[in-house]
Amino acid sequence: MMIDLRSDTLTMPDESMLQTIMTARLGDDGRVGADGRGEDLTINALEDLTAELTGMEAGLLCPTGTMGNTCGVLSWCKAGDKVLVHEQQHLLLTEKFLFDEQYCRMIPVKYAMNEKNTPDVEQIDKLLAESGAKLLCLENTHNFSGGYVIPVEEMARLRAVADKHGAHIHMDGARLFHAAAALGVEAREITRYVDSVMVCISKGIGAPVGSVLCSTKAQIAKAREIRKVLGGGMRQAGVIAAPGIYALQHNLQRMREDIANARLTASLLRGRLRKLTMQDEVQSNILVLDVSKAGVSPAEFCAMAEARGLLIKTVLQTCVRLVYYKGIGSEDARRAAEIILELDAAI
Repeated sequence: MMIDLRSDTLTMPDESMLQTIMTARLGDDGRVGADGRGEDLTINALEDLTAELTGMEAGLLCPTGTMGNTCGVLSWCKAGDKVLVHEQQHLLLTEKFLFDEQYCRMIPVKYAMNEKNTPDVEQIDKLLAESGAKLLCLENTHNFSGGYVIPVEEMARLRAVADKHGAHIHMDGARLFHAAAALGVEAREITRYVDSVMVCISKGIGAPVGSVLCSTKAQIAKAREIRKVLGGGMRQAGVIAAPGIYALQHNLQRMREDIANARLTASLLRGRLRKLTMQDEVQSNILVLDVSKAGVSPAEFCAMAEARGLLIKTVLQTCVRLVYYKGIGSEDARRAAEIILELDAAI
């Protein structure tokens, strides 16, 4: 059987999760009342639960993380504005809408990571002063770097710098709960330092569809209008929200298993690779390998791995990524390491 480590979007709902769809109370989420809420009570419950977990006032269910991030940033900025964003941030490289010349035409002011693979606070301070940008975008965990986590104390420093320049902070927290598990803290301890956050329910926590944007009630009201313009308004989407509620209530504790399995593969590779280069430290559920010295392209390496029963994904120009999630066990992690070592010896 194939071991599929391409992404944690590959999680599958179990029977108990699917059963929640059958009993979900449904309504028209597009019909907004005087309280600013839609009529689907299950969606409202998911939004309230996610807001509580992130320490925010309100939430907004979006069909995708891309739309959640887009609504979040557009609630703070307008087309053409300057936005601080990491040079390898998913929001910039993959989602693109905000910075595409055909659409929002926002101007990315790019910052780098420091030696610990967290945002360079001193550089961000300088860039905010020079650019006049009023929004800083963070990603926690950071996907393409290898799932590195921003510690709480560094979040506090970033908040202080943003406040110094009158800037807001939006966080792409697609894997926020893996970040919290890695740090051993509650998610709200991380998000207390940001003004808005998008969290995915369709990645590691195991629900089939959706992401939730959380912020103040005023910002979520703005974001709801933006979601409608973007075509993200939904009707009886409680069928999406119910599995999300189940995931948040039952699957957060198991984030540690994903991290343990990613670290298991890394421990079996460390010190034994000849041509591949592994990231310095595995902090969450992502492991990135650089193949630039192996004499093959990332795509060729992925094809060779697939022939041996391991599905992985190319990232950036020289790397491949392994992502661990619900449904991947320790034996899968061990076999993945064996296959990579076989390839490392063969190329």
